[in-house]
Amino acid sequence: MSDTRIPWIAEDPASKAVLELARKVAETGTTILIIGESGTGKDHLARLIHELGPRRDAPFLKIDCASLPQELVESELFGHERGAFTGAVERKLGRLEMGGSGTIVLDEVAALSPATQSKLLRVLEERQFERLGGTETISITARLIALTNADLARLVSDGRFREDLYFRLSVLTIPVPALRARPADILPLADALLERGARVHGRVVAPFSEPVKKMLTSYSWPGNVREMRNAIERALVFSGGAALIAEDFPETVRAADAAYGGALRSLEDMERDAIRATLEATRYKIGKSAEILGISRKTLLDKRKKYGLN
Repeated sequence: MSDTRIPWIAEDPASKAVLELARKVAETGTTILIIGESGTGKDHLARLIHELGPRRDAPFLKIDCASLPQELVESELFGHERGAFTGAVERKLGRLEMGGSGTIVLDEVAALSPATQSKLLRVLEERQFERLGGTETISITARLIALTNADLARLVSDGRFREDLYFRLSVLTIPVPALRARPADILPLADALLERGARVHGRVVAPFSEPVKKMLTSYSWPGNVREMRNAIERALVFSGGAALIAEDFPETVRAADAAYGGALRSLEDMERDAIRATLEATRYKIGKSAEILGISRKTLLDKRKKYGLN
């Protein structure tokens, strides 16, 4: 279930400010750094910037710097010549070359190795690069947009990210607020996701009822837009009728509604539910969950064991 065709929802003042900034930078060719929690829609905003500007008819290419081994990241980014390394049986063009005058998105740029960071800095400063194993210097005309949910300034202080690259990337930074920080977007976004999901799954569904709307706005959505998309898709799958009911949604969403409605619960119960919701939203990625919750990995692992959240 993809949200790439869902427009940027901007009912809340916080997201309206993001949209206005996106419109302004879309006409330029400057490098952009988009920051925000996991699941907030950073990649969606990058595509929006591409489509709003003069590069809309040129390629839009994305590389996930975190999911690929670092040697493959360099090959995907810069390309390689035949024989550049074991398995390089023919020349391969990288995204920088294939991007032409379009847009290249570096997702989770903080995951780049020091060597790749150094090469990327040269690309940003000189707009040139060579394929791996090659000597031909190639010029780049594409715009680069970097995405991250990491605190790059902290990584610079820890010596894990180049300071000069950070300054080069952060000339124009767009922070994407968490969904809980733009509450006026929750229901319009849910409506758009419901419409998109119903179309994908071939369902005819009624608009959200008032009790479901109350439930959706009571929940803090620690996994942001991605979590909402998954929750609505789950509800569509489990729904047996034309209208979604609260029982079709994950227990974490229903629990938040119960708490908001006045049910008395202990702090431990609320903490357990918050941790469970965050773990489910990140698919049990401990590092990301700890960052969202604002606690250390060790603390999260201890609490996960304490509450039996396996």
